[in-house]
Amino acid sequence: MAKVIALANQKGGVAKTTSTLSIGVGLAEKSKKVLLIDLDPQASLTYSVGLDPDTLDTSLHDVFVSRVPIEKVIHKVRHLDIVPATIDLAGSEVHLLSRTGREHALKRAVATIKDQYDFILLDLPPSLGVLTINGLTCANDLLIPVACETLSHRGVGQLMETVDDVRAFANPELRVLGIIVTLYDDRTKHAREIFEDLPSRYGLPVLSPPVRKSIRFAEAPALGQSILDHSPTSAGAEAYRQIACQIIESSGVTSTA
Repeated sequence: MAKVIALANQKGGVAKTTSTLSIGVGLAEKSKKVLLIDLDPQASLTYSVGLDPDTLDTSLHDVFVSRVPIEKVIHKVRHLDIVPATIDLAGSEVHLLSRTGREHALKRAVATIKDQYDFILLDLPPSLGVLTINGLTCANDLLIPVACETLSHRGVGQLMETVDDVRAFANPELRVLGIIVTLYDDRTKHAREIFEDLPSRYGLPVLSPPVRKSIRFAEAPALGQSILDHSPTSAGAEAYRQIACQIIESSGVTSTA
């Protein structure tokens, strides 16, 4: 049975999508069966794996609105599988608001395929709306990418308030697996101060190592690749491999069902 892990930060630009894809590939390199689900209407994860959101016939939107079985919209891309997003997903939010039990829509859809994967990673939008609530309700664990800058730092506190609400009314077992430090540049005092303050400020584990800034991350999506494919020996690729290993160790997942 798959472990479902959501990646979220209500602040955009924190390498959330990059982290989702990189961890997914890192898990796949360890022979884990991985499914990515793109819950962001911007469809950055979908684009990053080499799919064109503008040409897709079906996406997660169809699962939410037309109740198409989720297995019908899965695409296979090299190491892993993905449920893609399109801009239509923005309309899904309006549709879900009118549905009873709307926060459980994704969980119900995923329940039919959980036994086919070791890990399901959810890339949540940079907001605290109904799509994010669906992701947090569906997830076993939460990872929070945090860029080493003040606004990203503040987003953690706001996200944790939402996590408390989700635990109270929809998913009491939701566990915060930890913080992933991204866009780290230890040459700046500001980045070092943010990095050093994170563990004590929120009382959350900080996964190691921090993921350092690199132009390689900007290059990879244009090629439809993760950093582990585009620059496999880079410090960024190695950081995400180590984080993937920590996730495997904490999850207890040993093999594909």
